[in-house]
Amino acid sequence: MTTHYWLVIIGAGILSLVLGSIWYGPLFGKAWMRICGATDMDAEKRKEMQKKAMPLYFVQLLLTLVQLYVLSHLTGASGLVGIKSALWVWAGFVLPTVAGSSMWNNDSKKVAWTRFLIQAGFQLVCLVVFGFILGTWL
Repeated sequence: MTTHYWLVIIGAGILSLVLGSIWYGPLFGKAWMRICGATDMDAEKRKEMQKKAMPLYFVQLLLTLVQLYVLSHLTGASGLVGIKSALWVWAGFVLPTVAGSSMWNNDSKKVAWTRFLIQAGFQLVCLVVFGFILGTWL
């Protein structure tokens, strides 16, 4: 594997963190904080929670790099085939997993649906972007 390959994988991984900060920030941040119970926290507790979350961004990046590595081997082709493969991965693996974790957590129906739509939507956007990047630049 070439340097180009790893630069594409790492670049897409970093892009996923940027997408996540937008998705779980300005787009759906208020709803997500409500679901997580963070809106009831005072400023000090919220700041402590954010501090504990910082190392998790590194873990998330590593997990996303694994996801990209595997997806790059599954796509194996250029152009729209990368997006098509990403959509199949999302529909066959991500969607059922996110649905299961949303259904079985004892939340109200409204909260479960909101959790599901936010998480599944984010994963859909990421995988389509990943499929495009991998299909175009690898």
